[in-house]
Amino acid sequence: MRPVLFVVIFLGLNTIQGDAQNIYTTSGGEIIFQSAMVETTIDNLNTKLRFSMAFHLGEFIHADFGKHVGIFSGIGLRNVGFITDQEDIKIKYRSYNMGIPLALKVGTFDRNFYFFGGAEYEWMIHFKQKTFIDDGKYKYSGWFSRRTPAFIPSAFAGFQFPGGVQIKFKYYLDSFLNHKFDGGEDNNYTLFKKTQVWYISLSYLIKNKKKAKADTDPANTFNL
Repeated sequence: MRPVLFVVIFLGLNTIQGDAQNIYTTSGGEIIFQSAMVETTIDNLNTKLRFSMAFHLGEFIHADFGKHVGIFSGIGLRNVGFITDQEDIKIKYRSYNMGIPLALKVGTFDRNFYFFGGAEYEWMIHFKQKTFIDDGKYKYSGWFSRRTPAFIPSAFAGFQFPGGVQIKFKYYLDSFLNHKFDGGEDNNYTLFKKTQVWYISLSYLIKNKKKAKADTDPANTFNL
């Protein structure tokens, strides 16, 4: 699944230079409401909704093949994770991920109103875990931690509305935690069978004023 997704995204990035009639960029961030589908052998374990709004940054390049069909890709940084709650123990898991999406969009581009759907491959670069037991708090954080997989794929879909507001749903296709990791006590991830994060996000994207129309002259082709 992972190599195939990477190849699809790479090929999609190269098609942006092809028959596009309009190429431009957008910039923005996300406000994220997130949780996870969790399967575990731990008794009475529940998940709670997690909210995050920092730091979420994205820069995207769009290629419109007319007024109604196009694609976009780019790069994004976001803070995602989930919370578990078991009696007097609450644990917050989160990771900063850097991702490259590829999406198809269909709609009315003159009005900046369209539906989009696609996939993303994310590099999990910084992990943090906060464990709350009674009145105590214990924290772990680390770069490129063994507690998570190095890369994680996802699928997403959403709507872009006139004025710049966007709503999106994303579901991670692999588990967020490394279920082979056993750090003992509250750090034994082998007790989990599934930790697949999902989220709903709200964004405000700024469309750059400068646009570039694709040229049929190969010498003027836009290359990534």
